[in-house]
Amino acid sequence: MNKRVAAIVAAVAVLAVMGFVTLVQSGPSSDGVRLMRQADGSMVLADRGGQAPVLVLYEDFECPVCRELHSRVDDTIERLAREGKVKVVYHPVTIFRDEPSRSNSIRAAAAARCVPESSWLAFRDELYAMQPVPHGVATGFTVEELVAAARKAGAASAESCVNSQAYAEAHLRDTAGIRVEGTPTLVLDGRVMGNEAFDPAALEKAITGGDGVTV
Repeated sequence: MNKRVAAIVAAVAVLAVMGFVTLVQSGPSSDGVRLMRQADGSMVLADRGGQAPVLVLYEDFECPVCRELHSRVDDTIERLAREGKVKVVYHPVTIFRDEPSRSNSIRAAAAARCVPESSWLAFRDELYAMQPVPHGVATGFTVEELVAAARKAGAASAESCVNSQAYAEAHLRDTAGIRVEGTPTLVLDGRVMGNEAFDPAALEKAITGGDGVTV
């Protein structure tokens, strides 16, 4: 990633962190670690009463490399968040411009906004498990498939919303200003991470030791 793109992503991350700090630093909470939906559709997994580094993950559910990242380090990221060692901001975006990938991505992201917080991480797992293959050729994430995934994730109440694609326009509007060269992009306390983000041990060291790498 070039310096110009890195600077743009870092600036976006700073804004996300600023908004997140406003959300979580209102005082200690008895709720502990929670998953919370923000107004722009991003999801925050964090201890509301704690202080920890902020990891922003820009991901496209249609992206094969995002699926690879998910398979490698998702357990580590969630564990560290639940231990109060990191505040994670999951930021679904649509990076693709060609069809059918673009529409696949939009349908998946819009459906994710329909799913309640309690089921969102499970639904995200389902999305990556059912990602259309081969990428760039297969049409997938149909509303029927997304409804089935929501039910499997324990979010049957989201069926009407998923069917209507009620959040498709909001997803595009709220993420239009995000400029990333590719997905996934991980930003740790405003610093874009490199390949170490794909290695569980290296990622944990970066988070707990403050060793995010600027690229």
